[in-house]
Amino acid sequence: MNVANLQLEGLLMAVASINHVLVRKGVLTSEEIDIALRKAEASETGEERSNGMSASSRDAVNFPIRLLELANQCQPEADMPSFSKLARMVGQMKEPYNDQM
Repeated sequence: MNVANLQLEGLLMAVASINHVLVRKGVLTSEEIDIALRKAEASETGEERSNGMSASSRDAVNFPIRLLELANQCQPEADMPSFSKLARMVGQMKEPYNDQM
């Protein structure tokens, strides 16, 4: 596996863990994090950003956002699922784009 991929896995799990701490400490709610992630995904799938981008490229851009959305749905007091489990869940929840190429 590419070392950069491993670094991204670590970064995503670190951000997910930080999000859980923020919720547990009452700094943010999981709903506020969810809204922020949905806004990020919407800006990345918007017409301007994704114009001419293949579906697989859009999936690649949105993968980290969707993984963090799933991690955010876990209860803050529960153990965080592994990266591989979250990645599998992202693949299972993926919906086709309206303009599949």
